[in-house]
Amino acid sequence: MKKQANKFLDFEVDKLTNSIENVLTGDSFQTEISVISKEDLNLISKKSGWLFDWKKEAKAPDKDVYKLTIVNNSSVIQGLISLTVQSDHVFLHLIESAPFNKGKLKVYAGIPGNLVAYACKLSFQRGCDGYVMFIAKTKLIDHYTKILGATHIGAQRMVINTTAALKLTDKYYPKK
Repeated sequence: MKKQANKFLDFEVDKLTNSIENVLTGDSFQTEISVISKEDLNLISKKSGWLFDWKKEAKAPDKDVYKLTIVNNSSVIQGLISLTVQSDHVFLHLIESAPFNKGKLKVYAGIPGNLVAYACKLSFQRGCDGYVMFIAKTKLIDHYTKILGATHIGAQRMVINTTAALKLTDKYYPKK
């Protein structure tokens, strides 16, 4: 079996919001995360502005791909995350905001933070105490430490521990 190369995450957390926020108006929109469908994958391609091959990612037997959408508008994907639930943590493979949520003209802020918070929530639900691990590009290690509360544990490996995970999940998934 061919060994898969590690992917270095290079998403930038633009802003930690309570959900996602319209950049122009400041209005917040509640979101939901669900498993991506085959129909969704047909709409996601490099041709339509996505950077990664999400069809290939979704086919990997050890990975789960989820989509972030606005409540009552599940046909418009705001962002995607690929992860694997391990025995003691969740491992992040890829995170990507939709093409219209990138750059200076983005529509919504808070997409990457929302997706990472979901990974933390899933980690708590699966008995991993909120632990999330990923491999970061070197230039973003300080960014992830400052914004997400992640800890640099050597080389380019980063971990979000229980305390940092609680802060993220409380922000995006407040107890009702």
